[in-house]
Amino acid sequence: MPWNRPLIIGLLVVLLAISWWRLLPDDQEIRRSQLLMGTVVEIVVGGESSDKLEAAVDAAVAEMTRLDQLLSRHHQKSDLSRLSRSDTGTEVNVETAEVITLGLDVAQRSGGAFDLTLGRLKVLWGFDRENPTVPDQVALTAALEGIGPTALSLQGQEVNKRSLQLQVDLGGIAKGYAVDRAIAVLKEHGVTSAAVNAGGDMYLLGLHSELQGRPERPWRIGIQHPRHKETLLETVQVSDRAVVTSGDYERFFEEDGVRYHHIFDPQTGLPARGCQSVTIIADSVALADALATAVFVLGPAAGLQLLTQYPTAEGLVVAADGTLHSSSGWTNYRVTP
Repeated sequence: MPWNRPLIIGLLVVLLAISWWRLLPDDQEIRRSQLLMGTVVEIVVGGESSDKLEAAVDAAVAEMTRLDQLLSRHHQKSDLSRLSRSDTGTEVNVETAEVITLGLDVAQRSGGAFDLTLGRLKVLWGFDRENPTVPDQVALTAALEGIGPTALSLQGQEVNKRSLQLQVDLGGIAKGYAVDRAIAVLKEHGVTSAAVNAGGDMYLLGLHSELQGRPERPWRIGIQHPRHKETLLETVQVSDRAVVTSGDYERFFEEDGVRYHHIFDPQTGLPARGCQSVTIIADSVALADALATAVFVLGPAAGLQLLTQYPTAEGLVVAADGTLHSSSGWTNYRVTP
């Protein structure tokens, strides 16, 4: 996915949605940061052999790079580009089919709040360009024509789309899937303690030691305030869990005093207005990624109701008016002062 310099600078400074930290003895840590999938990806692994850890990180980065080439609409030979160019659909790789299967499930359960078929709309707004713009109503209406959960279907690895114009976009889930696969590769290489952070889409594997000689404990994650980037809303502790935040402060511009951000309501084609940010904790980053978008679009009440359909997921929502709302199990992760 393409990136631009202002966006990357912002990512480096803010790391998008989540502030996070960890400490391990220097001789047990390998840390790698680079640009992948249009964002800054940071991988931190702990263990006893630096050579083995380096090899594990190399393999994880290679896997994320492979998936970017498979799932991004910006690569002409990707599954997604082939699907968008096709008249009625095409056969895709098993990984693409897995992403679409999960995305369609969340789309159906959320009543279309999460939508894989917003490709034309996202191109229209141009948030991956240097200067995004507000489209006129005629263009918005055209971009929304024929979209929705029933516009796309999957049988095995054969993806079918309802119309020629339909453009699929996996931006709300593919990055999370890539993080999940990176974690799987690290596990295959024997890594038992790691953190993979792709612009706020995170998975925390195992436990870590705060200081040398002290007992291991769950990872502690600070959730950024959506209006005050130097302030933490809350701190949570997790182990073997995904943490994803979506917010209206990640990618936005202002025009005539109005903030326009990149999380769209499929009903209107405009930025969703019910929330400032949503943080999801779940057992996979891909699921947390999709649910964060769906909950953001639905708003606090309907969004938290959606989470009851996913027993492994919990959420913290900052509503448009700044009030906090959380699912019933969120307290299991909250670190009290």
